[in-house]
Order: sequence, then structure tokens, then C-alpha cells
Amino acid sequence: MPFVTTQVFCAHVQKAADAPLPEAVSRAARRSLLNVLGTAIGAARTPAVEALLATAAELGATGAVPVPGRPELLDPEWAATVTGTAAHLDDFDDTHLATVIHPGAAVLAAVFALAPETGPDGAAALKAFALGCEAQLRIGIAISPSHYDRGWHITGTCGVFGAAVAAAHLLGLDSAQLGHALGIAATGTLGQREAFGSMTKPLHPGKAAAVGLFAARLAAAGLTTDEDPLGTGGVLPVFSEPDYDELRRDWDGTWELEHNAFKPYPCGIVAHPAIDAAIGASPQVGDPAAITAVEIRCHRLVPELMGRLQPADGLQARFSARHAAAVGLLDGEVGLRQFSDERATDDDVARLRAITELVPDPACPRDSATISVIRTGADPVVVHVEHARGSLARPLTDDELFTKVDRLVEPVLGAGAARKIAEAVDGLEAASGIDAVIEAVRPEVAK
Repeated sequence: MPFVTTQVFCAHVQKAADAPLPEAVSRAARRSLLNVLGTAIGAARTPAVEALLATAAELGATGAVPVPGRPELLDPEWAATVTGTAAHLDDFDDTHLATVIHPGAAVLAAVFALAPETGPDGAAALKAFALGCEAQLRIGIAISPSHYDRGWHITGTCGVFGAAVAAAHLLGLDSAQLGHALGIAATGTLGQREAFGSMTKPLHPGKAAAVGLFAARLAAAGLTTDEDPLGTGGVLPVFSEPDYDELRRDWDGTWELEHNAFKPYPCGIVAHPAIDAAIGASPQVGDPAAITAVEIRCHRLVPELMGRLQPADGLQARFSARHAAAVGLLDGEVGLRQFSDERATDDDVARLRAITELVPDPACPRDSATISVIRTGADPVVVHVEHARGSLARPLTDDELFTKVDRLVEPVLGAGAARKIAEAVDGLEAASGIDAVIEAVRPEVAK
């Protein structure tokens, strides 16, 4: 029977699309949307975004689509690429802990790219965002953990599906067309973990957004694909050993989007427990020159994903748990400044990284860590973190999330801009359109 797995999956998407978002899902979607708008704006002036915009200008890719935090208006595909890249660039965006997918970037980019031409009301825009996030998370669960373990960057590979679902909803595709859109998107999955610590990593969700948008457009125009692109003959068995039951699971009850988490620190999330521990130890350490060794007992993924010893710049530092702990001990805080190129190459940080050991402990949960700081002429300072800030056990409150977004947005759009964005996002579901959100993220309007 054609479209067996894909048909069931698309039927669940369509059923969810035809009903109002459950209140818990709506709230989760609005929190995720606010967070990813903040990260996109916060990275709006970075070298990677400037490079993309320069290339878009060279190619004449002007249009009607805004890029958060920028004055430029681009065509939909280039706007999707730039927005998705910016949203993930600082590694500060939302994270689904079970899959390590950052679902917001590609989906935000797809929704923004289509907003001018489709003119959705607020409920449709928020639903497109929620559906796109949920679709990629469901697919991610079906291929985890083996997909990530094989070296794929799951945010890029699953991002194409989320962007395609969001775009399909805004373009009004039916279930059959959605199946074809997913099949077309499957030919454009992308991203390897080898890119971590480079500008290419955030490009993955940017390109995923453009690929998903392209796939939905082609499906709307009548391009067809293979019979069951999410099934046994599709791309997923190439990626992993899929659990097809996960893809056929209905969407009633709790959504995976409700388990989306928000980072308090702009780096790989597996290092966040160690950062909490380092910040907790900082006031007790005294003279950093007296530190002779640092041991961090942690989950096995910490050295695997963030084992870089001496990063050469801020992007590489985001994948060095040693760096994250060192700046936590030295500065007593960890934010964007601690992952600047300058701080990544400072001598005091390099010295502390060199004497820090990551000790994977099979009994250590992913949201836990223990730091031991050995000092000359003094007792060791030992701090244990049971659950990191931003984990499901200690999620960021609404106030903490807003503070994070405010700190990202103010340097780009000015004081008070984050409040306007938050109010527009909070009222989106009842709004007649998405204009208030778009206006709040544009420099000439915000100022």
C-alpha cells in the first residue's frame, strides 16, 4: 500500500492542523517562538550573517521578506537561509533534550519567509510554527539516538521536514501533497557533526528552512515523489534504525514541543551542568593562579561533543566544555562575552583549560555534573549540580526567558524592543495577522 508510514504521519499532522492548538502546546509554541526570535536578533550582525547577506545582495535576491534584526528585505528562499542561520548561530536556541534537536530555527525561518505572500492570521502562523517543530521532533525521536551517534547533525537533517510541514500549512497543502513535500524535502537533508564549531553548523538549519520551503512549493505545483518517503525504502533507514511506531504515534495528549527547553548559556547544552557547577564554585576559589587542576565528572556526551581542548575562536569555544568551565570559574558568569574571540584566546582561560580534565561517569545523568577545583595550599572546592538550569527539572521561568531575550535584543534593537516582541508573540494566537511580530523585530520600527 503506498504511503503507509508517510500517510499515517501526514494524517496526524492534518488532524492537528484542523483543530485548535491545545493550551499547553500553544504556550510551549509561544515560549519557543520568543526564544528563537531573540537568538535570531542577537546574531543579526555577526560575520556569518553579514557574509550571507553580502552574497544575497550580489545575487540580487531582494524581495519582501524581513530578516529579524536587519533592515534588508530578501526573497523567501534567501530570507529563510539567513534567518535560520542567525537563529542557531550562537548555539543559544531552543533544545529538545531527548533528541538534541533545535527545532525553532528552521521553522521560524520558513514561517517568516512565507508570511508576506500568504498573509496568515496569528493563529495560523503560530500553528504552522507548532506543527513544524512537532513534526521534526517526532521524526527525530524515531531515528534517535543512532542517527546522531553516526555523526549527523540532527537539527539540519530533521529541520527540512519541520520547515516543509510549516510551509505546507501556510500554503494550504492537503495530506497527499504534504506527503510529497516530505519526500522532496528528504532529498535535501543535510548536516554533519564535523561542522560543530564553525560557521557551517548554523547554516544547517538555514539551508534546511530553504529546502523545506522549496519542497512545499514543488509539492503544491504538482511534483510527486516516491511512494513512502518516511517508510522502509526512504531516507530514514539510511540515517539510522528507525522506530516506525514513533512515526505512526498519534498526536493526542502531550506534544514533544512541550518538552522543548531553553538554554541559559550560549554553547552546547551538554556542558551546562558543568557551567552551573563552575559558576557555583567561582566565589569559593579565590586566586585563580592557585588552581593546579580541575576535574569535571560528567555525562559521556560531554567529552564526545565538547571535548575541544584549546579553541581558536568563539565559535570553537562553544564546543569546548573546558572553556565553558574555565570562564565560569574565572568570570563567575557565562554569556556571549565569554564566547567572544577575545575571551576564547585569553591566556588565563587557556591556562585553566589546559589543566582541566573531563571524566565521563556512566552513572552521571545528562543534566548533572560535579566540579572539583584543586588549589595550592587550600582544600579542594567541590560543587555538585543535580539538575542544570534550563533542564526539564529546572526549566527557565517566563521571567528568566524574557531576561535572556531582552539581553540578546537590546544591543541590536534598543531598550524596550524585547517587551514589544514578547507582547506581540503572547498575543499572536488572537491576532488578525503576524504583522505585529514582524514589525517588532525590524530595526526601523523598533527604534
